[in-house]
Amino acid sequence: MTEFTPSQKSLADGLLSAGCIKFGEFTLKSGLTSPIYIDLRRIITHPKLLAEIAQAYLPILSILEFSRIAGLPYAAIPIATAISLAGNYSMIYPRKEAKSYGTKAEIEGEYHAGETVIVIDDLATTGGSKFEAIEKLTGAGLVVKDVVVLIDRQSGAKESLAQAGYSLHAVLTISQLLGYWEETGKVEKSKIEATRKFLTANIV
Repeated sequence: MTEFTPSQKSLADGLLSAGCIKFGEFTLKSGLTSPIYIDLRRIITHPKLLAEIAQAYLPILSILEFSRIAGLPYAAIPIATAISLAGNYSMIYPRKEAKSYGTKAEIEGEYHAGETVIVIDDLATTGGSKFEAIEKLTGAGLVVKDVVVLIDRQSGAKESLAQAGYSLHAVLTISQLLGYWEETGKVEKSKIEATRKFLTANIV
């Protein structure tokens, strides 16, 4: 049995019904054909789900030490904003590209060198995009120790971040979600099995 709290069950159901997680046949950026597609950008259309997601990050954040949260563009900025409001945390974000005018900022928001920031993202796959953001933040004199995501796809991000000295924390893992949907019959068994097979074969 998958150990799930009532709030995790509610999140798993909400993500499925909002179409944030789809089963079928999808071509990924890597060119691979995947039986599952996770699109957490859709969360912004569902304010109640977004608020619920923000609340789900708070128990993890409450045991970590930091001065500010840093949301990663673009998918995680609405999530980080919701977390900032729910937990009264000061927020910043590293830009994808530095501004070519005005302040030419690489990081938006107020911060001070030496402060510890927690990286907030929606999804962890291999960890690549996290390293780019961490480099910008540490380049500005900030300290990064932890990365917190909504879903860990369990495709190597935790291990690659750990090797570099960072800790990955996830509200949910893909295996937890698959286990829950299988037990509750919310997703067909054949689709769950195809997804497990795909994820096992494509762990980086």
